[in-house]
Amino acid sequence: MAIAVSEKPSITERLEPYIAIIGPMVMILAILVFMGIVEPARYFRATNLNLILLDAALYMPMAMAMTFVITQRGIDLSIGSIAALSAIIMAFLIKQYGFSVYVAVPIAIALGAVMGLINGLIITRFNVPDLIGTLAMDLVYRGFALVLAKGLVLARFPDFLTDMGRGQIPGFVPIPVLIGLATMIGGYVILKRTYFGRYTVAIGSNPEAAELTGISVNRHKVYAYVLCGACAALAGVMLTGKLNAIQATSAPYFNLHVIAAVVVGGTSLFGGRASIIGSFAGVLLLSMMINALVTLRIEFFWQSVASGVVIISSVALYTWMQKKDRDGSNRFLSGLKTPEGQKMLRFSAALIGVLIALLAVGALFAGDPNPSG
Repeated sequence: MAIAVSEKPSITERLEPYIAIIGPMVMILAILVFMGIVEPARYFRATNLNLILLDAALYMPMAMAMTFVITQRGIDLSIGSIAALSAIIMAFLIKQYGFSVYVAVPIAIALGAVMGLINGLIITRFNVPDLIGTLAMDLVYRGFALVLAKGLVLARFPDFLTDMGRGQIPGFVPIPVLIGLATMIGGYVILKRTYFGRYTVAIGSNPEAAELTGISVNRHKVYAYVLCGACAALAGVMLTGKLNAIQATSAPYFNLHVIAAVVVGGTSLFGGRASIIGSFAGVLLLSMMINALVTLRIEFFWQSVASGVVIISSVALYTWMQKKDRDGSNRFLSGLKTPEGQKMLRFSAALIGVLIALLAVGALFAGDPNPSG
């Protein structure tokens, strides 16, 4: 009787689960190589690397939470306003009402969770689409922040708060980076080791089937939005500490930056595919890219163009990957050999070429940052 022997998986098959992470890592490597050629002295100095880490740390908590929301086929466009409103209330508690910073910070995070709860209830109880519901609440929360602040800039906070935004343990990494990494590790554990994480993927893959198996889909959606609100408030606290100031118009582009980082990291906008490690890589990639554009002295508006190029390329790639999975081919590298795969490669190469050309133009025509005379 012949015994069937299972074939050893090939290298391509073993790499299959990590394709989503490999993408942003390759782009990070490309930025490092490019900047190592054109601006090695400025880009790789310790102070600049510290700036990249501080910028990335601010988005890590929100990217972790947004991963759960997007995996469940949701979206949260209100995180910037939640961050600003939570931070404004915290600032008033400290500056005008004499609250201890150790009390005001937890209150701010709790308020962010409450705002996330409101978002979740609007979406699940009133059947408002996630996009419309969170966009409307973004206007509501920003309006409340503007009413409360009345144009004031609240500044000069206790050391504990500034340490959360820009402090550093001597001889070690910055404190905000530790906070950001802690949230990422916590999110990874929740996704991989808890029922909530498994239910999140199940809901995103097929909400109807998840409901039939006994999963409370609406309740877990609310949980995801509560987590997102709390993490947005934490980011607002960190932003206040980083700037040692806060105003109602702060954090205007948090939502776009965070959603971009999560999608670039491989979490599918169609739901059912999540990667906390990929979200971390996406946050790091966007921070490195924006810092590279600043180092090359490219105008802020071109930085937005470059960010858009990366987002479009990533979304197009992962949309194609998701379609491939639905079609049943389920082999990334073999799928690239198909006509549709070849078209995707050419499209991605063209977009990345535009980004490289933008960087090259900035390197060639950037002015002297310290002009003489």
